[in-house]
Amino acid sequence: MQTSRNYFYECDNPACRLRFPGYEGYPKSQRCPVCRSGLHVVATTDGNIESDIKLSANNSWQIEVMLDNIRSAWNVGSIFRTADGCGVKQIYLCGITPTPENSKVNRTALGAEQAIKWASYKNAVIFAKECKIRGYELWALEHIPGAIPLFQTHMGDNDSPILLIVGSEVAGVDPGVIELCDKVISIPMLGKKRSYNVAVAYGIAAGYLLYLQSVSQGSRKILPNT
Repeated sequence: MQTSRNYFYECDNPACRLRFPGYEGYPKSQRCPVCRSGLHVVATTDGNIESDIKLSANNSWQIEVMLDNIRSAWNVGSIFRTADGCGVKQIYLCGITPTPENSKVNRTALGAEQAIKWASYKNAVIFAKECKIRGYELWALEHIPGAIPLFQTHMGDNDSPILLIVGSEVAGVDPGVIELCDKVISIPMLGKKRSYNVAVAYGIAAGYLLYLQSVSQGSRKILPNT
């Protein structure tokens, strides 16, 4: 197991006192990024780069992900990282969604793009039809009339794998894909905005669905250390 040491610095200037994390080997000559004064170390932490303990889901986790015309490479990378944390084993990138070949995806995925299988398809509707034929249930994450609130969603007794579909940051999931879906789920909103950031929305949905499946199958079957 590899470890690294993280350093927290504070600006020497009493009128500034910016406090921020650095890293092992951070140049001691480095100046405060705000006022250019000197810095001193105020705390350190040891961080594991690679943990010996894996809490990933086992083969009973039956949810895969389709990203339908996500524009932002940053969002795609973030979704890859969250998907890896939730034990998702396959991501399908459709339309104009950037792939891990894009350096911006790599920067936010932080290696998760190497742990998860992925494939790209030009047409999300055609791919969704293929998934239906292969026995997938299609669940779209979209805020439309008639959508089921996420926290009222049930996994059911069907053993079919679920394809969770997340759509464009602006336009949402393609209407042609929505027509093919077995279920449309939405995340309740309390503020003035009508939607979350797409990567945040995915994280909320994927985490909750993993929780639901762990409850339905016995939490220790999917998450053995809970």
